[in-house]
Amino acid sequence: MERVLDDADRTKLLDGDDDRFYRSPRFVHHVDDAFREQLTDLYREVLDAGDDVFDAMSSWVSHLPEDLELGTVVGHGMNAEELDANDRLDRWFVRNLNESQSLTLDDAAFDAVLVAVSVQYLQHPEPVFAEFARILRPGGVLVVSFSNRMFPQKAIRAWRNRDMDGRAALVRDYVDATGAFAESTVHAATDPGRDPFYAVVAPRA
Repeated sequence: MERVLDDADRTKLLDGDDDRFYRSPRFVHHVDDAFREQLTDLYREVLDAGDDVFDAMSSWVSHLPEDLELGTVVGHGMNAEELDANDRLDRWFVRNLNESQSLTLDDAAFDAVLVAVSVQYLQHPEPVFAEFARILRPGGVLVVSFSNRMFPQKAIRAWRNRDMDGRAALVRDYVDATGAFAESTVHAATDPGRDPFYAVVAPRA
């Protein structure tokens, strides 16, 4: 597995206990309506009916198309109350991926792995993305979406110090470091007055 970040890149402004920071649920939207609509539209493009989905670093919403009948949807996040309120999840679990990067999920168990507006908080993205590759079926898809909003005290330095295009390049580096995906593509929309929409889409080889 290729190393993308150095130790300084992984640092945060607030090094305190992540579990304490995320202990209280936040039943709010972290991006605007336009971003959420674009993300749902993208999911509609890349997902098929019956797909099994892993919603990584999720919360009380998954932004999945309401009219799309999926297979099993498994969620992961940092707050149990938020995950329990998400009616698109068939089951879920809590895990701090900055402490333990392994996922207690079977190999090739999912057709899609989704990461919405949370990738900026991963201090060890290389092994996490390797896990995403492991649990994806051949021909499955990884979708990593993000905007310019974040908790700056919890985002890693490598993310804070890049512009939006640089962040997209960084996520593509995470994908490439696994050696398990075909070439990724970037979907971007930057309308004035709206949250910028970026998503890296990577098909599993």
